[in-house]
Formats: sequence, C-alpha cells, structure tokens
Amino acid sequence: MLLGEPRNQSAANRQFHTEQEKYWHDSPGSVAAKLQNFTKYARREDLTKFLARNDVFRKQLHVHGSVVDIGVARGASLTTWAHLSAIYEPSNYTRKIIGFDTFAGIPQLVDHERGTAGVSEQLRPGGFAVEEGMADDILRAARMHDITRHLGHMPKVELVVGDIETTLAAYVDANPHLVVSLLHLDADTYGATRCALDVLVPRMPRGAIVVFDELGSELFPGETIAWIEYHHSMKIRRLSYAPALSYAVLDK
Repeated sequence: MLLGEPRNQSAANRQFHTEQEKYWHDSPGSVAAKLQNFTKYARREDLTKFLARNDVFRKQLHVHGSVVDIGVARGASLTTWAHLSAIYEPSNYTRKIIGFDTFAGIPQLVDHERGTAGVSEQLRPGGFAVEEGMADDILRAARMHDITRHLGHMPKVELVVGDIETTLAAYVDANPHLVVSLLHLDADTYGATRCALDVLVPRMPRGAIVVFDELGSELFPGETIAWIEYHHSMKIRRLSYAPALSYAVLDK
C-alpha cells in the first residue's frame, strides 16, 4: 500500500503521514542518526506491527524450519523476520527467511472477491504494486545487514518473484528439504492464501505458527474464505494490542 492511500484512514491518519514525511526531511541530523532514533519518526501503528511480529516469532523459536513470507511488498515483514532471527538465534544457519511476491501487484482475483461491498480499493489486478526494482532493493538491504550479522557469509534471505500460485509449488519442487516453522500470510487474496496453505502447511511441524494479516477483514475477504475452506477448525489466537494480526499454533 502506498503511503497515504485511503485504507480505512481518518483525516488524522492522513495528516500524520504528511507531517511525518515533512518532519523526516526537516529534522536535524544525518540519516544514520535518525535511524538510530527511529521511534521519533515511526508511526505507533508500525511499531505495533513490529512488536506483534516479534511476539509471534518468539513463539516458534523452538521449532525447526524456515520462515516463509507470502506478500513481501516493500520488505517490512521480511526484514523483521531476518533481524529477529539474527538477534534471537545468531547461530541458526538453517532458518532461512523466504519471501514470495509478484512486486507488480495482485495478478488475479476469484469471483467472490470481485465487486463485494466494502472491499479495499487495492483489491484488483495490479493492486499493491510497488516501485520498480523493489526486489533488488530488498536483497541489497539483506546483503548490507549481512556485513555485521553473525555467520553473515551464509545468506539468510531469499526472494522468489512471480505469481505465488505458480512459483510456490516450483520452489518446493526445487527444495524438497523445506520445513516451515512460521508462515506469514499477507497476500490479501484467496488464491495466494489457499495455495500457501495447501502447499506449506503439510511441511509445518507441530508447534509451527501460521500468521494471518487480514483474517476476518471486510476489506480482503479472500484470506478468510481460504482459511474456512482449508481448515477452519484451527484455533485462532490474537494479541491484545494488535487488532489485525492473528495466528494459529499447529498442534497436530
């Protein structure tokens, strides 16, 4: 989602976006100094997402496997998982952080996602497209952070570009050893969500975590429909401070 796009945003939200960008440019200090004091500039909502991802990541630290991020966009969640792994388990060279995205936006929708009252204006072919070169930019960030990461000579972040409904199965075929400890579902569509559940949940051991970003959301009904069809008996849990994020701990 581009900064400032109306996604249930109030006038105050839009005003904050405007002030935030101006404040970043006007505030004294180098970029490095600003980033070291990032809480001055970050939105409360973005800090909430970071804390929530931290909490769910810690729940799967004892589970063997890799993190799969479905719907990378500009890389906030993907790089969060990578940082958290580097912080909490610096010697765990087996846990990869693998992201899937078209980077060109939503490729297609199914019938029950089209024309539904209340859906997001981004729920359309091409919705959520990001700037050209974003995949390379994210990989550049990963390589930069590898400079100081323990075992940084062993790459941790992988990106797979293309339609998830095609690339995910191909990736698994090429990597039959894949085990998944955390699956983050943030593609916002039925097809990508159902594909990820079908292909990856069988590769998730007991105690692994499935994270939903839009479950129960009127804006993006496809994620909920995919969950209902796949396994609606999953015990869905939430964090008291993060209203959108929910998760399930696989217990069988």
